[in-house]
Amino acid sequence: MTSTDAPVRFDTKIAVLLRDDLAPWQRLNVTAFLVSGLGTEIPEVIGEPYADADSTPYLPMFRQPVLVFEGPAALLTTAHSRALARALPRAVFTADLFATGHDAANRAAVRAVPGAALDLVGLAVYGPRNAVDKTLKGARMHP
Repeated sequence: MTSTDAPVRFDTKIAVLLRDDLAPWQRLNVTAFLVSGLGTEIPEVIGEPYADADSTPYLPMFRQPVLVFEGPAALLTTAHSRALARALPRAVFTADLFATGHDAANRAAVRAVPGAALDLVGLAVYGPRNAVDKTLKGARMHP
């Protein structure tokens, strides 16, 4: 086995928490939107660009796995509070965003609601493994 084949244990974790009552298409959409914010604000989570054997270039992706969890609405509210208390980088997706059609409308929908009253359907967090684990305590891995 070469050194590039050896498993890597990261000191950090990228995690997404989804509300457990979302439709399959919503789960995928929310996950994609949530993780898109992490790479723009935390460049160290992005690896090197890819290329195939023909030297066709591909965009870089996260350097580590994204773990996806699920839980009830109350757990998202609790996890959100924990992420804020730990000052973890985070992204939110609220139920209101399913009815908007573009980025400016998305931001306006979130801005219109106090943080404690957000109708969260998804939360992404990044940080030290232990802090992320404590933030998502009570969540279960997405099936």
